[in-house]
Amino acid sequence: MGTRLTVRVPGDYLLRRDVCSYGYFLLAPNLWDVDRQTLTRPLELDEGPATAVIGQGGGRGSSLGVRFDRALSRVEQRAARARITRMLRLDEDEAHVALFHRVDPRWKRSGRARLFRSPTMFEDVIKTVTSCNVTWTSTVHMNRRLCDVLGRRSERDAPAAFPRTERLRRVRPGTLRGRCRVGYRDTRIVELARLFSPRGKRPPECDPAWFEDRTNDDEGVYKRLLELPGIGPYGAANIMQLLGRYSRLPLDTESIRHGRAVLGFGGKDRKVLSRLSAHYGTFGEDRFRSYWFELWAFYEEKRGRSWTWRRDEIGATFTASKL
Repeated sequence: MGTRLTVRVPGDYLLRRDVCSYGYFLLAPNLWDVDRQTLTRPLELDEGPATAVIGQGGGRGSSLGVRFDRALSRVEQRAARARITRMLRLDEDEAHVALFHRVDPRWKRSGRARLFRSPTMFEDVIKTVTSCNVTWTSTVHMNRRLCDVLGRRSERDAPAAFPRTERLRRVRPGTLRGRCRVGYRDTRIVELARLFSPRGKRPPECDPAWFEDRTNDDEGVYKRLLELPGIGPYGAANIMQLLGRYSRLPLDTESIRHGRAVLGFGGKDRKVLSRLSAHYGTFGEDRFRSYWFELWAFYEEKRGRSWTWRRDEIGATFTASKL
């Protein structure tokens, strides 16, 4: 019989809103069940992958119920709680959310503040790499293939987990390119896996604990991210927000569209980008969240509340140009 866990959450936490708050909730191995309003995804644990189904039976602030497809040891239960806490940003408490709403009161009524992310920094980095210089449809396909081809399963019919660093560091770039269709990202993904892999009893060369350490300032973290293979200014800024550091803006063509269509900025692309930076600069350390929730609200105006989006339907029509 599978393990069941109860996970306590901040008093304002609402699963459907806070899971369906960022595009990565639509990427494998995440699966948001629109009908049941639950999140299903496999987690890599000490004794192998275990698929978790996460639901919130009560209203806002009620504890989460987590059901696994196999029994977990005490050690695995602690690890699972830690991964779920990171993924759902349960460490961002009500006081943290209130600070953001003081900076940008527009989101107080809806309660928007937390942004969905992956259980590990490594997965967030790879998802960022697969979302650069490509259509959203291709990002969806790449992540699905990475899981299906290289991810482990808790049982035969269970969904495949996101590939471990140990698996990706040993895979041939040609396999990534041919079977996972990652294109020029093949070698970079292998290099990143090697950097994030533990070295015996020593921490990996690229240690997530260092990036998560709040005593390290944003500027130092940003510069270190730029040193990683395949990570440029856009990617580094996006990984920053996934680390809970919201001071940078990952600006791209969607940002330019938003600046023109929603904010009314005119001129060439470079001028629009400059005006966007100045506009969101007024939100200080929370500039990314203010920008993102504006963008997300636009998407929801086109396709309805995000917790009604079915992954396989919305996957090909997520960006504004296809809504």
